[in-house]
Amino acid sequence: MKSVLLTAGQVVFTLALYVVGAMVLGLALFPAAMLFASTWDQTAAWPQWQHVLALCMAGAAGYFVFGFSLIAVVSILRIALGLQLKEGTYAMFSWGAIRWMLTNALQLIVWTFFGQFILLTPFAALLYRLMGAKLGTNVQINSSYCADLSLLEIGDGAVIGGHATVIAHAFERKGLVLKRVKIGKQVVVGLNAVILPGVEIGDRAIIAAGAVVPKFTKIEPGTIYVSREHEVHRPEVKSA
Repeated sequence: MKSVLLTAGQVVFTLALYVVGAMVLGLALFPAAMLFASTWDQTAAWPQWQHVLALCMAGAAGYFVFGFSLIAVVSILRIALGLQLKEGTYAMFSWGAIRWMLTNALQLIVWTFFGQFILLTPFAALLYRLMGAKLGTNVQINSSYCADLSLLEIGDGAVIGGHATVIAHAFERKGLVLKRVKIGKQVVVGLNAVILPGVEIGDRAIIAAGAVVPKFTKIEPGTIYVSREHEVHRPEVKSA
């Protein structure tokens, strides 16, 4: 009986997430739809090829209007609902766990519909900040696989490589565990690297492509990290 109730609860919660997603997408689509409708009205009397061309241009522009509107809607909703993640251990379906699900669901909507157009642009860093991450200056982000952004700190000049995964959560027997991830200044996280919760990476360290950094690992500044068993320490260069 307990498993049936749990499954029913999961279904209800999933449907609720779909409703929230539909509302978010609808609000974000509204400005783009207004642009398209206005273009239709203003060009209705034009020759057919001009009318169609204008509608095509409005549709293409509308996609980017939708994308930036989506970022704005998601960010406002996150702040309005108080979806700032906090370190700790949470039972499933506790408010802490639900808050975690909601904030990552909102982020996923943006990455799914518009994410590839903002990677390696200032707008990726803007999204991270709006979702609660603490970023320094000149941070370059080329991955949409980072989650739990309000528990993420990235220092000045750091680079997050393509498809790198950075998460601040883990599921254990005791429940959902949230622990802050700190990435120092001028750190390079390589292609497909995986950074797990509780990791602290010192300034100027390099995480090799494909490396997996286990939970709660502390990497010293200037280290080239390949794996826990194979760490290469780069000597500090001192000026004369």
